[in-house]
Amino acid sequence: AWKPGPQEISPAPPPWEPPALPAEPLTLGGSHSMLDLFREEVRANALRLRAAFADGGCVDDAAESLRLVRGAALLVKLPAVEAVAAVMADAAAAGVTPEVREWLRFAVDAVAGCVGTDDETFPEWLAATTPTLGAAVEGLRAAPASGGRQPPDTFAPPTTPPSHQGADAPRSPEPTDAPAATEAEATPPPPDPVVRVSAGSLNRLMGLAGESLVQARWLPPFAAALLALKRKHDALAATLAAATASAADGRVAALLADAHTQLAACRDEFAARASSFDDHAARAEDLNGRLYREVIVSRMRPFGDGVHGLPRLVRDMARTLGKQARLVVDGETTDVDRDVLERLEAPLSHLVRNAVDHGLEATAERVRAGKPEVGTVRVEARHRAGVLVVSVADDGGGIDPARLARKVVDRGLSSPDLVARMTEAELLEFLFLPGFTTAGGVSEYSGRGVGLDVVQDVARKIGGSVRVTTKLGGGTTFLLQVPITLSVIRAVVVDIAGEPYAFPHTRIDRLIRVPRADVRSVEHRQFVTVDGQAVGLVLAAQVLGLGGPPPAGPDLLVVLLADAVGRYGLVIDGFRGEQDLVVRPLDPRLGKVPNLSAAAVLDDGSPVLLVDVEDLIRSTDPLVQAGTLRRAEAPRAGPGRRKRVLVVDDSITVREVERQLLRNKGYDVTVAVDGMDGWNQVRAAPFDLVVTDVDMPRMTGLQLVAAVRGLPALRDLPVVIVSYKERDDDRLRGLEAGANAYLTKSSFHDNSFVRAVEDLIGPAES
Repeated sequence: AWKPGPQEISPAPPPWEPPALPAEPLTLGGSHSMLDLFREEVRANALRLRAAFADGGCVDDAAESLRLVRGAALLVKLPAVEAVAAVMADAAAAGVTPEVREWLRFAVDAVAGCVGTDDETFPEWLAATTPTLGAAVEGLRAAPASGGRQPPDTFAPPTTPPSHQGADAPRSPEPTDAPAATEAEATPPPPDPVVRVSAGSLNRLMGLAGESLVQARWLPPFAAALLALKRKHDALAATLAAATASAADGRVAALLADAHTQLAACRDEFAARASSFDDHAARAEDLNGRLYREVIVSRMRPFGDGVHGLPRLVRDMARTLGKQARLVVDGETTDVDRDVLERLEAPLSHLVRNAVDHGLEATAERVRAGKPEVGTVRVEARHRAGVLVVSVADDGGGIDPARLARKVVDRGLSSPDLVARMTEAELLEFLFLPGFTTAGGVSEYSGRGVGLDVVQDVARKIGGSVRVTTKLGGGTTFLLQVPITLSVIRAVVVDIAGEPYAFPHTRIDRLIRVPRADVRSVEHRQFVTVDGQAVGLVLAAQVLGLGGPPPAGPDLLVVLLADAVGRYGLVIDGFRGEQDLVVRPLDPRLGKVPNLSAAAVLDDGSPVLLVDVEDLIRSTDPLVQAGTLRRAEAPRAGPGRRKRVLVVDDSITVREVERQLLRNKGYDVTVAVDGMDGWNQVRAAPFDLVVTDVDMPRMTGLQLVAAVRGLPALRDLPVVIVSYKERDDDRLRGLEAGANAYLTKSSFHDNSFVRAVEDLIGPAES
């Protein structure tokens, strides 16, 4: 094969017409070869490489595609393609000049010529293109040192691939008699220079831009204060005028006249300075706003960059499962913060995998139901009310609530009576429990109970939420609501116990004023009716562990917080309004602070804590169950102190049984709805004993026991595990984690549970 010598290398590639590439994936039969997979790999990545190497494109986006092409070439043993991909990666990482960019485009088009071949014509294409690939390698190595010189006349263009490759084959342009273009027409506009910036530097720049925007918003209130001062000057002038009119003494009149003169000079000077300040404040706010938006844009990526692997996932799964499926992506150009987009990749893959496996029916079943043979999975991204909304929907059979209810009962997650009273939204919430699956057996794609809990966990960690809706026979839709960016959030600032706290705007359902006359009590629980639904009320200061009396006044100010199964009303002291806050993480040495997620600085420079709404809802639930605006149980009068027991269980039925058994024995009982809630409560208040389940969301019972034993202040706190698991291995694991006793839930019937509590901490009265 021909290989150019050093003296023949040009700093620019020869004339070259890029091959056409289909936008849709190549059709692969059931007996496709490794070369078929290689051609599809080249097709998909060549499209992304062309965009990255285009004028104005981001060369940094090419690294992953070049890695994939290089790996595929190594797999099918194509050293020429592997070599050019490696040199392209090195050239792109070293900095791209216009000459290097031209060679990169030339090399991409040369490799892309294989897409138009088949297994028979591929060897011919390879033989004809190998010299071209060698020229691209040498050109990329020589271009950075060429100094921008024009190609020498001795450059020999690469051999043209065989003619049977048709339009897809690269070829030299035909001679033309068209008049030469003018210099202005022939010279393309220079591309925007690209500067490599580290992710850490960009994050710091983002934080500074956000702080600059917040600081700029200090100026308008200051300008308003100056205007208030001006009004006071006017009032002083009126007072002096009245004094002058009533002064009879000539000396006093002279002094007042002099005061009038000085006041007029002050007013004129103040007016001029205030006007200049107003102009400066407007310019500063505009400048900082544009700076912030530009930095935001630098972090943004189109949503389509995060879903480019989903079409192949759907196609491969459908082929394996014997189904017909297609993926539709809407909103590919929707801008998303690169960090958010990166964190969404795994949840979206889980949801799409579930849609194809669980959602879409087999072809024969779809035909019997009168549906199209090909099922549709639709992924859509859009901005709404300042948040990113991503939906994953299928047109399959939907989720059968009756079948889901049987699964819940069979797994012992709830009792049949309680499940029968649950709403559809409450049943669907079980889908997000770790280890829960509706699959009948274990397969390559399902049955392991991994997926939806990951989706919910990722959404919560970035300050978002996930909800599911379904229609039997009509499909299922998962809706994710996450912030567009993680650096600055829109928040509602409120006062609680004299301190400011911020709630993320995306997690608040509504802000309301409730007349005290509308608050009603049922079984010592306080509620208010909102949109026909009873919403339990709880003091925010009580949930956050702050002191102070309940808010005074004729109305209660309430923040409505909603999750998938209900709403809660948080009573606060006052509203401050909405602000954009630059999120600052808490010191990691503090660990997980109960009910709080981060910190920020308000417009006036004072610090504010951001509320972890998910954690707060978990902490609110037991207070709503036990009595809200006041403590559920006051200590009984008497010389002794009642011993306190913390009951941790995610089953409301088991939780209530344990609470009643212990209350009947005189213990002061507090409940927690899962392991994380229990961990927060056991650190916030003293307890004499902890009773916990094993399988719980967010933190298991074993993890809770280990956390308690790892904290020196709680190392000696007795812990009892009560679980459905009765195997000796499960009992041993519980005791090894540090539990003092391991009981099964059958112990409720023979008083073993109460006896174990009394053995560990004695009777209720100390």
